[in-house]
Amino acid sequence: MDTRRLILVLIFTFSSFMLWENWQKYNQPKPAVEAAVAGQSTGSVPTPSVGLQGKAAPVTPTAAVPASTAETFTVSTDLLKATISTQGGDLVGLELLKYREQDQKDKHFVLFDAKHHYMAQAGLIGEGLPTHRTTFKRVAGASELADGSDELKIRLEAEQNGVKVAKILTFKRGSYLVDVAWEIANGSDKAIAPHAYFQLQRDDVAPAGESKMVSTFTGPAVYTETDKYQKVDFGHIADNKAKFAKTADNGWLAMVQHYFVAAVVPKDKTQREFYMRKVDGSNIFQAGVIVPVAEIAPGAKGEASVGLYAGPQEQSSLKQVATGLDLVVDYGWLTVVAAPIFWALEAIHKLVGNWGWAIVILTIMIKAVFYPLSAASYKSMAKMKVLTPRLMQLKERFGDDKQRLNQEMMKLYQTEKVNPLGGCLPILVQIPVFIALYWVLLGAVEMRDAPWIGWITDLASADPYYILPVIMMVSMFVQTKLNPTPPDPIQAKVMMMMPLIFGVMFFWFPAGLVLYWVVNNVLSIAQQWQITRMIDTGGKAANDAKA
Repeated sequence: MDTRRLILVLIFTFSSFMLWENWQKYNQPKPAVEAAVAGQSTGSVPTPSVGLQGKAAPVTPTAAVPASTAETFTVSTDLLKATISTQGGDLVGLELLKYREQDQKDKHFVLFDAKHHYMAQAGLIGEGLPTHRTTFKRVAGASELADGSDELKIRLEAEQNGVKVAKILTFKRGSYLVDVAWEIANGSDKAIAPHAYFQLQRDDVAPAGESKMVSTFTGPAVYTETDKYQKVDFGHIADNKAKFAKTADNGWLAMVQHYFVAAVVPKDKTQREFYMRKVDGSNIFQAGVIVPVAEIAPGAKGEASVGLYAGPQEQSSLKQVATGLDLVVDYGWLTVVAAPIFWALEAIHKLVGNWGWAIVILTIMIKAVFYPLSAASYKSMAKMKVLTPRLMQLKERFGDDKQRLNQEMMKLYQTEKVNPLGGCLPILVQIPVFIALYWVLLGAVEMRDAPWIGWITDLASADPYYILPVIMMVSMFVQTKLNPTPPDPIQAKVMMMMPLIFGVMFFWFPAGLVLYWVVNNVLSIAQQWQITRMIDTGGKAANDAKA
């Protein structure tokens, strides 16, 4: 395998990878006609399994009732603005004040919204108990996090069949974690053993503003200590083929999308049951957790609570919320390589204070680590370039005899001590690192709205003026000129066209990714030029000595 074939293999491999990603995205189930009204709670109340109910009396969930036209109100903290409905106390809207929409930079990013029917719901399972379709009454209180205060509590109440229930949402300063709690006062004449459920509802449509050239996961995920991180495809839920951990006394459930996540995290060592389902007649899905509430005697009180994280996939914050929650930043099978790369990138950013320059410095460091391998590769390429005229002569002499041509070429390689595979193997060793860095730069929410210099104001968006992609195409063209010229004129023309064909793909890639490739190419050109110059000088001196 010579250099030109290696480059063709790499280009073919990368192109196939991108085509596979987009084919997967294209073949996702198409959105069905939406049956639900925007912002309206849908679906019936979930039923806990017999195992979760234990020895308590069988739980009969409240029958679904028509959704009412509920009022909404807004509360805000230093990080978010939340819209809450009096129907179920659902969290039906959530603006993240430190992030902007991908395609509308003048607007705050909205995670929960009516467009995707995306909301966080909760309710109680038991005869006559309030659910996510019950109308609550808000208790008067503040709607903004006051200066000097660390938390904001929102209380909603409802009473049915003598049971008084309060839903309390506690928002905290500097945090995307919301405490969702139920307080249950049993004023009836019999004991009750309810269950509390907490669920995330969303349609199966990927968020707007995603790059057409890259495909990222959107859907529910479950984590337990036994089964670890499990992503679940919407299509498998619709077909009742979804496989995930159903019960555990640990773990969490999340709704994942590119850069952001909403996760329900029950208290550790609390028995829980995970469920996922499709709302009939729509493309809306619900994924949730059911937790048991201890039996409440007449006149007694009970409670249940979970944590609801709804915000960016900042790995340092996610690790503090729950074990394994940082895995929603999914690097796949390359996690073992990608995780240290992100750690290094984050450490560099703390020193330089700019993610763009952190990418540049990290690229230089990776290039330095692989310098011996790259040098060996470029030396092999340079020697092959010196031999190109002699290989051309052999082709002219033995072009009609392929077997003799191969024999003479191998004899020439042995005489000149050149390994035709020497330029391939060092590059192949580096490919997993390059792919891991690709996924790090693609998945890091820290790149979102992060500026570099001048016209690059968002490393997660494409270069608005295509300057970086053009520089990359030029650098690829220079690299092509430094490589040995293929003996076949048609192959030579194809190789000259590759920078244009391959470079156009990067017009739609995030600027952070293109920046990495540009820096890597420039460093490769400098290294390859120096090594080629040294080999050329040595080759000419040897030829002069022989003459």
